[in-house]
Amino acid sequence: MNILTAEKNGELIVRVTGDIDHHSALGLREEIDEKMEEIRPSRLLLDLGGTDFMDSSGLGLILGRLRKAGEMKIPMTLLNPSEAILKLLHLAGLEKTLDIRYL
Repeated sequence: MNILTAEKNGELIVRVTGDIDHHSALGLREEIDEKMEEIRPSRLLLDLGGTDFMDSSGLGLILGRLRKAGEMKIPMTLLNPSEAILKLLHLAGLEKTLDIRYL
């Protein structure tokens, strides 16, 4: 799992490549939260285009970042989830809660 963060036009873009599971979720959470606190972006863009597998820890990661972004009054968008991740989000009933976009 790799993470790349960038700031563009005040937005925080976080691109995750590789699997999101219980081994990687904690490190991801810490890094994303740290960047959110540091930058105070106008929007959080979580790009999962390079992620093919995610377990319940990944769902927790997404929901936790959504909650933190809400507390900071920062909108969050989930970018480019794979079909497998979209199916998981659907099964969890989250596809209507999240702003999901494809670029």
